[in-house]
Amino acid sequence: MKLVNDNGMIAVSNKVIAAVAGSAAAACFGVRGMTETSVRDGIVRLLRGEQMTKGVCVTPSEDGGSVDLELHIAVGPGVNIMAAGASIIAEVRYHVERQTGFKTGRITVCVDGVKA
Repeated sequence: MKLVNDNGMIAVSNKVIAAVAGSAAAACFGVRGMTETSVRDGIVRLLRGEQMTKGVCVTPSEDGGSVDLELHIAVGPGVNIMAAGASIIAEVRYHVERQTGFKTGRITVCVDGVKA
């Protein structure tokens, strides 16, 4: 993604945006971590540390002025999934827009599992 103004151009990779979004989501109440589904056997596994970017898909929107995000997460048992999803969307939107300068479009939260 590129941001152009009178002073020049700033390029931010999708990996950086994914890292910001993943760390913001992982810090939300009830989230156990980001997840990834194995292509080979279809098993969902919890990601740790620097691998969190694998649980986030960043796509530039069609208008080019914003980014769409898809987050794959695992929640704790007993967590209200609707409330957690709304909280994650708000936090991710705030952090991505504040830290990268890019507007966020659609943010999709996919709950892939419940982990104790």
